[in-house]
Amino acid sequence: MAKKSKEIDIYYMNNGQARKENIEDLMKKKKQKEREKRIKQNKMQKQENEFDFDTETVINMTNKNKIKKDEERRKELNRKERKRKKRNKRIKLILKIVLLIAIISGGTAFALISPIFNIKDIQVVNNNLVNSETIISLSSIKTGQNIFRFSSSKAIEKIKENPYIENIEIHRKFPSTIQIDVEERVPTYSVDYVGKYAIINNQGYILEIAEDNKGLPIILNSKTAEGEIKANQRLNDEDLEKLEDVLKIMSSAKENNLDTEVTNIDIKNKNEYSIYLEQEKKTIHLGDSSNLSNKMLYVVAILEQEKDKEGDIFVNGDLNNKFQPYFREKV
Repeated sequence: MAKKSKEIDIYYMNNGQARKENIEDLMKKKKQKEREKRIKQNKMQKQENEFDFDTETVINMTNKNKIKKDEERRKELNRKERKRKKRNKRIKLILKIVLLIAIISGGTAFALISPIFNIKDIQVVNNNLVNSETIISLSSIKTGQNIFRFSSSKAIEKIKENPYIENIEIHRKFPSTIQIDVEERVPTYSVDYVGKYAIINNQGYILEIAEDNKGLPIILNSKTAEGEIKANQRLNDEDLEKLEDVLKIMSSAKENNLDTEVTNIDIKNKNEYSIYLEQEKKTIHLGDSSNLSNKMLYVVAILEQEKDKEGDIFVNGDLNNKFQPYFREKV
């Protein structure tokens, strides 16, 4: 640069001031042209880059649009296919239902009119107290009747009108047999009732009103009103509560082989229960239903000691508080 400046100065010295100014103008114009050329080149390069970017963007967008359209087309095809399969499936289901209804209807019609399904045999099982003829008569089921043409629930309801019947199951054994499975109530006690006896089971159901006690232990002084003593009814709540104590007493007596000797049980006062052993001619005063195991042990011992004597055995005190059971002979 220094060299060039020196050359220009020499030139000016040789050619004068005006020529110097012309050369400077030329130099400036040249630099200006070179600058404009670089700017133009830079601009062209920038445009090329922008064009390349825009082209790539357009290509990418085009590809994305194509992918999107393909995806939408595929989804639409899948939707139509699913819809078609669903429609076919629904049609098949309807056809199956129609076919099933037709089969059932035809089968039902055949079963209701075919003599193959007429009842030929009615069997009653597990009955001991109520005879089979009574149960069949109560059911209203008859031989020759179509096996499908009766209501099991109604037949069961009718059979259970008999107080001795607790539960019933009716089974159709195809093609022509009916089986009636019976669960009976077992009579366990008789309740003294104005010169007659109400036969009851352990749940207090009144099974029948009888002229005699059927050889069952007699419960005395029941509180159930006379008008409530009816077959297929239960004792009142107070008597049912006392019946629970009676069951405990008889269970304890059974453990000591005394249950078969009990003739009657007085339940007038729940704190002063008593039982009578007719064969031993002795009344046993138990008090309440507590501590029955120990009380019965004393009863057995006194029965052995006072054999063949008529009287009363008292075990109705507090055995845990120095009470001593005793026997009082009848004078």
